[in-house]
Amino acid sequence: MREDWETVKLGEFATHEKGKKPKNQQPEKDKIFKYPYVNIAAFEKGIIETYTDGEKCNFCYEDDFLMVWDGSRSGLVGKGVNGALGSTLVRINFPGIENDYAYYFLSSKYQEINTRGKGSGTPHVDPYLLWNYDFFICSLTEQRSIVAKIEELFSDLDKGIDDLKKAQDQLVIFRQAVLKKAFEGKLTKGWREQQTNLPTAEELLEQIKEERQKHYEQQIEDWKQAVKTWEEKGKEGKKPAKPQKHKDVDALSKNELDELASLPTNWKWIKNNELMFYVTSGSRDWKKFYSDTKGTYFVRTGDIKTNKLDLDGAAFVDLPKNIEGKRSLIEKGDLLMTITGANVGKIAHVDFEISEAYVSQSVALLKYVLKSFSPYLHYYFQSSATGAKFIGAMVYGVGRPVLSLDNMRDAPVSVCSFEEQHQIVQEIESRLSVCDNVEQSITESLKKAKALRQSILKKAFEGTLLSAAEIAACKAAPDYEPAKVLLKKIKEEKKK
Repeated sequence: MREDWETVKLGEFATHEKGKKPKNQQPEKDKIFKYPYVNIAAFEKGIIETYTDGEKCNFCYEDDFLMVWDGSRSGLVGKGVNGALGSTLVRINFPGIENDYAYYFLSSKYQEINTRGKGSGTPHVDPYLLWNYDFFICSLTEQRSIVAKIEELFSDLDKGIDDLKKAQDQLVIFRQAVLKKAFEGKLTKGWREQQTNLPTAEELLEQIKEERQKHYEQQIEDWKQAVKTWEEKGKEGKKPAKPQKHKDVDALSKNELDELASLPTNWKWIKNNELMFYVTSGSRDWKKFYSDTKGTYFVRTGDIKTNKLDLDGAAFVDLPKNIEGKRSLIEKGDLLMTITGANVGKIAHVDFEISEAYVSQSVALLKYVLKSFSPYLHYYFQSSATGAKFIGAMVYGVGRPVLSLDNMRDAPVSVCSFEEQHQIVQEIESRLSVCDNVEQSITESLKKAKALRQSILKKAFEGTLLSAAEIAACKAAPDYEPAKVLLKKIKEEKKK
């Protein structure tokens, strides 16, 4: 802080009052219920939800600042609104100070106030922290110049942020354009023309049927041996369950095929079920086995982020030894899809060796006969022109969207030879890796912009934002008076 500035404690200088819930409220305004009830929505978005008659209310005004006192956004500050002050807000007034100068001062403290809230349940502003901030007072001419400089720099910063966000939106469009071309066969058209004797989709499906049958026969042999061992041990415990045979579903009808896009030669539209051993989800009853520190991973919808499995922060289930959950066990090569909630349809490919983990009731586990299908299908179900579109059309439920396991089985899938699938994945990844690099650069730039905003405010209230020439111009203004004189006037006015 500069020597020609004055310092006061915020709690001793600013006037403040906490809001309270009105005794009487109603949605419509009339002659009696004429006072807007000012909550966060009112000061942040201008939305008035209810009106009060003013009985047992604290009021706020346009020259006040309103701060969120309770909740996850505690410390957020906004400009005042005329009305009855909400119970989660505090009104703050800086007498004799330029309004926007005071507003930016409070805004500069938001991050610290918000992360240092008090309370084990609902957090709230720490009053000791807030009211013990040093508030720096400079002349009114300099306050106005500081505000103008902040707004000029913020305007440039906001324009840069808007440009970065537009670039992010364009990346989303580009990604979807790549995926659309991939599953129309356009990305590999040139490659395909150079190949000879590529297997057809029909041949691939025959191979899958054979593999599925072999797998089932082996399961039956293993089951017979398990039953024999169980009998030899005196039938102790539960008898091993007989493996379930693959559940067939009807093939795509002619009408359904007519509605799907045309495919290259030797490609074919089929139902997802024709490629799988099975699809399942986890047990709702396992919630009672939740554990913070031990057990096996229990994958929920929140663990599938941007179409990737992220186990940081995943829940655990400490399962009793007699619990049978092998069918919902996640293995490398599986696909996972969220089937309930706002992010329904998000897909993840388990492309790494994973320690013991199971899906919850809100996540579908898709077990494919040939795991080499999974990278191809992972991208397929992200495409808004194909997989994601078909899945989205199957979602049902009001309020909480839901996908059934039958939806997973029925979803149309375009298939081609493994050789072409591999080439498609390469073509996609070579293009999307560029997108990922640009996206990372944009994300880093947005973080820097956020830090720069705080840096501008910090400099403003250290007295270093204005140049020496700008400070000299403030002092040369006709209405200039030193900070010491201004503070003395404010104190005298408050005393009166």
